[in-house]
Amino acid sequence: MGKRAFLFPGQGSQYIGMAKDLYENSVEAKEMIKTAEEAIGVQLSHIMFEGPEDALKQTDVTQPSIFLHSVVLGSLIRTLEPDMAAGHSLGEYSALVSAKAIQFYDAVKLVRARGEAMLQAGIDWKGTMAAIVGLDAKFVDEACIEASGEGIVQCANFNSPGQIVVSGSVDGVKAAMELCKAKGAKLVKELVVSGAFHSPLMESAREKLKSKLDETPFYDAKTPVYANVTAKPVQSKDEIKDLLNQQLTKPVRWEETIINMINNGADEFYEIGPGKVLQGLVKRINPNVKVFGIDKYSEVEKYL
Repeated sequence: MGKRAFLFPGQGSQYIGMAKDLYENSVEAKEMIKTAEEAIGVQLSHIMFEGPEDALKQTDVTQPSIFLHSVVLGSLIRTLEPDMAAGHSLGEYSALVSAKAIQFYDAVKLVRARGEAMLQAGIDWKGTMAAIVGLDAKFVDEACIEASGEGIVQCANFNSPGQIVVSGSVDGVKAAMELCKAKGAKLVKELVVSGAFHSPLMESAREKLKSKLDETPFYDAKTPVYANVTAKPVQSKDEIKDLLNQQLTKPVRWEETIINMINNGADEFYEIGPGKVLQGLVKRINPNVKVFGIDKYSEVEKYL
């Protein structure tokens, strides 16, 4: 028998109207959303349901919104049990809640603090990110090393074969983009982001988050959660906390994570949360595994 993996999306998967049908159709979902709003003192539901888009795109709003949508869905699923879990960047927090490594109320406050710290770091240390498509990881790494004379730049997301995101200072990223084009990348595109996520320019955010992590109770995970930093399963509460802190300045090793999950027996993947980004990445990493998405009430209803 194969194993089942739950995957939780990260920033960029948000959309106006997210979780509205959950709120309208489930008393439990409504209570969880209200609890989250009380915890962080922000009326997330109005922005999630109605927008405007500019407000939803703010990092300190986006992160708790995606987390909330994902965790509410996960809590409604009764008839599916994961053997393992992972989340893309922010999504790692959703995965840890699903694995009972952190309580929902504590996690939503932590995610809000993470978003605020990353937003401020982006203001204090101007940076950008760019997607590189159709170029092998070793050549993107080489481009970042060659471009580092112009400014800070490193690989931030190893998403799938031939899809890598670089992050760093504006000059460093621009230089790396030109080098990637010269090395034969099919597409090089600067991303609209509020900061250089998963790069050394997030160091001030990492320091702020560390104090929040230190005061938050963590527990050993009930099921293995594959960490972004190592792409390996972790269950120890102390190791989980340390890896979450490292995550802000280290690359997301997503391709390696999915490969490791498959090697450890996973053949069914469920993306739980807004959008279909992770489903697409898994299919590109290995087209032979089964991939499903649970985003709306109609999709979670059969698992209640």
